[in-house]
Amino acid sequence: MSFDVPYPPNYGGVIDVYYKLRELHQAGVKVILHCFQDHRDSAGELDDLCSEVCYYPRQAGIRNIISRLPYIVASRASGALRKRLMKDDYPILFEGLHTCSLLNDPALRGRTKIYRESNIEHHYYYHLFKATGNLADKLFFLMESYKLLRFQPILKHADLMLVVSKKDKQYLTDKFPKHDIRYLPSFHQNERINSIPGKGSYVLYHGKLSVPENFRAAEYIINDIYDDSLPELVIAGLNPPEHLVKLIDKRANIRLENNPDDARMHALIRDAQINLMVTSQPTGLKLKLLNALFLGRHCLVNPEMLAGTGLDPVCRIAHTPQQFREEIIKLFREDFTLPEITHREEIIMENYSNKKNCKTLTDILTLLYEKNPRSG
Repeated sequence: MSFDVPYPPNYGGVIDVYYKLRELHQAGVKVILHCFQDHRDSAGELDDLCSEVCYYPRQAGIRNIISRLPYIVASRASGALRKRLMKDDYPILFEGLHTCSLLNDPALRGRTKIYRESNIEHHYYYHLFKATGNLADKLFFLMESYKLLRFQPILKHADLMLVVSKKDKQYLTDKFPKHDIRYLPSFHQNERINSIPGKGSYVLYHGKLSVPENFRAAEYIINDIYDDSLPELVIAGLNPPEHLVKLIDKRANIRLENNPDDARMHALIRDAQINLMVTSQPTGLKLKLLNALFLGRHCLVNPEMLAGTGLDPVCRIAHTPQQFREEIIKLFREDFTLPEITHREEIIMENYSNKKNCKTLTDILTLLYEKNPRSG
């Protein structure tokens, strides 16, 4: 079951969900998709990938904000979903902690239950608490972080956990040492490396700019890293806050690409000389990093962006603003070459091949079915 309608696949976790559905469909696996609906419309495109698609309204409002459950969980608790799940005996894949309100439900005892991790959620919300300056938001994020930490033990009821990074796998293994926890990186839109040799004329930072983690990263790049001696910086993404727009407008060598569509974003990533990425949250897998590595030229990142990914050999790493400036100057002198593309492909496809990871997932489902034929 998905925490959101996974179409269009244009942000974070829904990218993993959508492309996982696509691969499972191509592998001949029949999927009943249960998804929670908030600001997204029903999507006919999902009907082509699934044998059935069920939508459940997300229950927003103060009652679920003040619930003892985390808001992201309480707002997705659904009696209609529980009733529908009881109509069959198939394995259940819970996408994100958001969807786990029924993980320990007695009605589902004996069913094969798989938890798909995308973040250590209480860490994620604590970083949001630190990143935002709005007092009401800070209070909400802090309380949500506490509630998510308190809710986390529900994962002991999962038969299997599939995690997106090796760092998160170690964390969950420490918390649940007797459980089956496996590394399965996020699914994504890329089938092969499509980077172009040569040089670009600008540096790119991209992300969903309405998210505090991303607009804080953009502010850090603008205020701490960038000066007038560096080449043009393009900041691209969805729904930038007004204060960020004003900050960009003040800088002669920085421009904003506001709400680019997918084709435009892909072109920006592909044509940049450097894809510059920083984060303060060393959790999960940053799918924009994968996109930049599959589509772009040089990737310049801070260590937190790489945590648990194994992608260090195909990125340049900087720790301080001065190091970032020095690396930008160096990389602007360097062609991106065919041998670098070949090396990148060898490293990335080891763990980030959709076909290979789908085979791993279907093998897991087959094995679980053989152990528990009631759930299958």
